[in-house]
Amino acid sequence: MLTPQSATAVAQPAAHNAPAAEVAPVAEETQVVEDVAADPHGLKKTVADYRTRVPAEYTTESWKSFAEALTTADDIAKNASASGTEAAAAKTALVDAAGDLEAADEGTFQTITNNTFWNDTSGNPIYSQGGGVFKFGDTYYWYGVHYRGAESYRANPTRKYDGEVSVVSIPVYSSRDLVNWKFENRVATRSTAIHNGNTLASTGWLGRLGVSYNESTGKYVLATQAYVGGAHGVLFLQGNTPTANFTHGYFQGQIVNSPTTGTGDQTVFTDDDGKDYLIFSNREGRSRGFVAKFRESDSLRIEPGVEIRRGDGREGNAMFKLDGKYYHAASALHGWNTSVNYVNESTSGNVQGSYSSEFVLPGTEMDYSHVTQTGFFVTVKGTKQNTVIYAGDRWADFAWNGIGYNQWVPITKTGARPQFHSVSQWQFNATTGEWRVGPDNNYVLNPDFQADRITVSTLTGWTNFRESGPTSIVTNVAGANGSRFALQVGAGQSFAGGVRQRITVPAGNYRMSLFARTSGSLSAAQMTVTDAAGASRTLDVPASSGWTRRELANIPLTAGTATVTIRAASGNGYLAVDQLGLVRTDGATPVGQRYEAETSPAVCQGTIESNQAGFTGTGFCNGNAAVGAYAQFTVNAAQAGTATLGVRFANGHSSGTSRPANLVVNGSVVGTVTFEPTGAWTTWTTKTLIASLNTGGNTIRLEPATSDGLPNIDHLDLAGATG
Repeated sequence: MLTPQSATAVAQPAAHNAPAAEVAPVAEETQVVEDVAADPHGLKKTVADYRTRVPAEYTTESWKSFAEALTTADDIAKNASASGTEAAAAKTALVDAAGDLEAADEGTFQTITNNTFWNDTSGNPIYSQGGGVFKFGDTYYWYGVHYRGAESYRANPTRKYDGEVSVVSIPVYSSRDLVNWKFENRVATRSTAIHNGNTLASTGWLGRLGVSYNESTGKYVLATQAYVGGAHGVLFLQGNTPTANFTHGYFQGQIVNSPTTGTGDQTVFTDDDGKDYLIFSNREGRSRGFVAKFRESDSLRIEPGVEIRRGDGREGNAMFKLDGKYYHAASALHGWNTSVNYVNESTSGNVQGSYSSEFVLPGTEMDYSHVTQTGFFVTVKGTKQNTVIYAGDRWADFAWNGIGYNQWVPITKTGARPQFHSVSQWQFNATTGEWRVGPDNNYVLNPDFQADRITVSTLTGWTNFRESGPTSIVTNVAGANGSRFALQVGAGQSFAGGVRQRITVPAGNYRMSLFARTSGSLSAAQMTVTDAAGASRTLDVPASSGWTRRELANIPLTAGTATVTIRAASGNGYLAVDQLGLVRTDGATPVGQRYEAETSPAVCQGTIESNQAGFTGTGFCNGNAAVGAYAQFTVNAAQAGTATLGVRFANGHSSGTSRPANLVVNGSVVGTVTFEPTGAWTTWTTKTLIASLNTGGNTIRLEPATSDGLPNIDHLDLAGATG
């Protein structure tokens, strides 16, 4: 899952202009070995991948079409005399059918945690910047660049690493839920041959890439910015499968209608009809935005660009579509640093048509898009709602904008314009498209004061107030635990004042926290939260010459607008604060009662074990590998009605396949459940189910539908039934 990983922290920050450490040569990474002669079109590998799908996980109607396409593709793959055109047609039909598969259940909410470094399902760092996520068939693939500087910054995120943009490789990861990402391959490495005898190691710059599928050739085409041999342009690589070893396709220096060679920034956008477009700006000045179509015959050329915007220079150009409208988004032009998102909305149904004047995407103002620059977007068309995922970039090179390279947040449209939801943690269901705020979300915006890239006297997201003393008592200084910035309130003379922020919170109990240090003599140093009803709670900060964490728990807040205030007063002193937190502690999803799988009257047709860390209680149920080898809970409902069930499980099997089961309530099958891979047996997640219960005792049984059996079952949570 996209959850917190450890990061190095030091007691004091390094100087902003610290000299760069000596950089070792970039090591060559390996690729998956492929037998191209035995599978010249990649169709055998495609068929083998899709044969792992389980019929019980999908609706009967969608499986029927998929099974027919799979059989046809298998026949073509086995036919040694089949032409490339036939193979491409069979592959396209299979990929399309896989994309049309409909899940038999309502999926699972998975947790995305921002402001941290992410790992893949094997526990290794995800190094993927300046790329994109693309859905081919029923699977999402995440491509990006592994830069040398990403390794340096992860090892020590307390300084900048100017110029460490040497390419290590272009990795690809796969996921079915957009949260758990499996490393698949390095589709290109430094030794990958390109034009004029060069390799990727020859590039002075490589980045801002995307991948499209060409239905005519059956090839997956990667388009990336490249500066090589003194020339700027778009470099094309191609492969037979999404995870193949890609080879050189073409290098295009000039796109017709752009005033410069190459591109400023670029991403790849695929429309609902399968047509692919390059979204880009001109390289010098970046004042003009373009949408250009990939050549349909092979996707190895970019056709003439259509200008859709002109004005201030913008970078991070990207596109998303929501509720029938296209949105071109970009960031301010200032070197990989954070900004609001500037958006142009289509005024026609044509991606290359007319667009509105530029406006700021609502929700990006108070923390500069969750302290990121525009990266790319992923539109998820769920069974219940459409949600766009904003994937923001945090670059180590030049910027030093905080922990983590990738910050993902949801975008929805409930009114006239899309809304950016700046959350530090959220939960997403890729099947239904639903999302909800995570239980550990920090409701303070710009809590680390990293949004401003320079020293300022008014910090983004915060409003200054002065009760007495000099006009200017607020600035940003070196932060806690090696961070670049913190808030400072103070003066060398008598003063009183500070900063405030107004946020929206749900009702609940909260914990307020911060890191703080003081100097001089302060008569007041405090953090206060005031809820919508006017009730206030204050955390007083004692004197401390070093950074010290302080917190105040059990703070009840009513729903609505809350005000967070940092205030200080003194005759001559300073208060510095950093890493502010306002986190709900009573849980975002109420749980009525928990039933452990190892505790009677629960029944486990298997063994109770405790060898996989992370379970609750004293153990978990490891069911027998057999059809019908069930796990059963006996629960009590205070009243008859519909109840919410939460089944906590882990599915870490090396095959990476889901484990389907029947949901049996009081002896009757009421539905099917799909327990997706969690990446490891120590990675636990919760499947949310709905069932009708009787007043009093009820049996809830999970019966595996295949001989693989159930995943490991930890417990079942029961939320109260409603009539």
